[in-house]
Amino acid sequence: MVNNGNFLIGAGIHDITGPAVGRVMLGYSMPDQKTAGIHMRMWSRAFVIATPGYETCVALVCADLGFIPQAVKLEVTKKLKDEFSHPSGIEFDEKNVLLSGNHTHSSPGGYSHYAMYNLAMGGFDEENFNCIVKGIYASILKASNNLEMGNVYINTGDLDGAGWNRSPVAHEMNPLDERQLYNCNNTNKKMTLLKFVGDNGDEIGTLNWFATHGTNLGKTNKLISGDNKGYACWRFERDKGTDYKSDKTFVAAFAQAEEGDVSPNIPWGPPDGEHDFVHLEEIGKKQYEKAVDLYNSATCKLDADLDYRHTHVNFTDITLYPPFDQHEEVTSTCAPAIGLSKVAGSTEDGPGLHIIKEGMNMGKLIKLVLKLLDDQGDDCHKEKQIVLYAGKQQIRLRINLPGNLSIPLCNMDVYWTPVVMPLQIIRIGQLAILAVPCEFTTMAGRRLRGTVENALSNTNIDELVVASCSNAFSGYVTTREEYSVQHYEGGSTQFGPGTLSAYQQKFYELADSLAGGTPFPTGCDPEDLTQEQKFKVKKKVLWDRPPIGKSFGSVKNDLEPSYAAGDTVTVVFWGSNPKNNFRNQDSFLEVQKESGGAWIPVAHDWDHETRFRWENACFGKSLITIEWKIPEDTPSGVYRICHSGDRKKLCIKDPVPYSGESRSFTV
Repeated sequence: MVNNGNFLIGAGIHDITGPAVGRVMLGYSMPDQKTAGIHMRMWSRAFVIATPGYETCVALVCADLGFIPQAVKLEVTKKLKDEFSHPSGIEFDEKNVLLSGNHTHSSPGGYSHYAMYNLAMGGFDEENFNCIVKGIYASILKASNNLEMGNVYINTGDLDGAGWNRSPVAHEMNPLDERQLYNCNNTNKKMTLLKFVGDNGDEIGTLNWFATHGTNLGKTNKLISGDNKGYACWRFERDKGTDYKSDKTFVAAFAQAEEGDVSPNIPWGPPDGEHDFVHLEEIGKKQYEKAVDLYNSATCKLDADLDYRHTHVNFTDITLYPPFDQHEEVTSTCAPAIGLSKVAGSTEDGPGLHIIKEGMNMGKLIKLVLKLLDDQGDDCHKEKQIVLYAGKQQIRLRINLPGNLSIPLCNMDVYWTPVVMPLQIIRIGQLAILAVPCEFTTMAGRRLRGTVENALSNTNIDELVVASCSNAFSGYVTTREEYSVQHYEGGSTQFGPGTLSAYQQKFYELADSLAGGTPFPTGCDPEDLTQEQKFKVKKKVLWDRPPIGKSFGSVKNDLEPSYAAGDTVTVVFWGSNPKNNFRNQDSFLEVQKESGGAWIPVAHDWDHETRFRWENACFGKSLITIEWKIPEDTPSGVYRICHSGDRKKLCIKDPVPYSGESRSFTV
């Protein structure tokens, strides 16, 4: 067959599931929300696109994570530079690799190098960090090895009922005439989808962007999950027969857009711990169904243009120039600081301290306390009631004694949040992807896209997406008007009321360089804080043991002889601590069906209808509960549930694998 594709295209997927037990989740950052099992495994989904002669290539990755910290981006690109080798000679670095998180709030944390995002976790989790880095790298490697000639098709459409504005009071502070340009819709309902197809007709994969938070699962959830977007990925991939253990298989990624003020929970209120999984499935199903519709009807082929621009910018003091200095009292960005409203949390998705409300102003009292604590130009932040100066802070505590003697208690630098931000544009034909290291609100995203559209007006680019939570993370970005009321999003806009204007200014420069085909300065180097991780999470398992008279994998509570479709099957095993082995590219459970004398797997711990739960039974004993909600379309037959794990022996380094199975039952 004669090649007629515009690009070389490859897709890859790899497991990044970290510690399923005992790690605080990143998202709500509640110290008591520790992992205790798996709803669905976490995956890194990668797409590599190259020109036919391998002159230019890019890697687009969407991972089941709250966001991509700067440390992960730095380590992945370092690994690509040091270890990656391809026969074509293609290379990857920070400029042509885009890493984004789907913004689930139910993944184990501790994988950032910045204290604010590790605080609730008790420090840096090296095991989880390495698991994520290796998995992302592996997904890019697979995608690169799967390159074949093909085409990228694009399609767009509106999706209703999957996201609602959670800060309408702030949004309505934006000018009416501006809101009317969007028919007063206070969320971006557009889903933008790419379809990857090989010249031989192979369906390679799909990637889409849609704005809605990954917060259907609330603060009481203890099961690792990709939330609504993870569910949507799984549904699409199940349709296409994705084999998660294969090096080459169909990949479906559901990425984030400007979801900063978009909640999936408004019709029901904040997650209640009882209906969360039902709501997750509803919101995920809507995204999946819209994606299927766009995928099946995608006919617009992207042109053979592939390019990118990338820079690092220190956001602490950017002077704004026309037309980006439109607010007279805002002339620059500020040193990073966190506002009081961040402590309140998002009322609709994850309320924080109940005594603190969004938009609360403590007035002179908090100003007095702040003056006693520090003064770093809080006037620059205007309406924000500062509770923490972020960035890099020095902590010097001493006890002064008589005779001019003193005892040092603490002498250290704390890196709360990054100040050097990566900005990136990737062009694929008529599409431009704006990778931002934060969460943009709906109107902030609209303004950014408008700015970049102006810079690209002389090109054929007519579709732009904002890829949130990409390459690093520094909170939220609101418009100046939204910032003034200091809701949760405004209190989390770290660089002050001029933050959005600075992003518009810098992205305009970046886009202008792309449009003109001119190089762009790499900017200042981000901080490598690998050696600054003074607090690390190290919770090793000393030993595992079953009760007297029992063995690992033996059944504590067995199953009934038969069940009907729609029933939930529950079996309890005596097992071990899942921290012994994350079992990446494997599973802690299998539902098996008897067929011709053999047992064939039909479900694993990455499937939505299963639940894998761990419980501490004291003194090294562990209870493993496995649930399987039997799908309505399950064929009748004989089934069983199996559990696999790894036990730790006292004073022996390497865990020992074990397995067990339930009695067989009919469906």
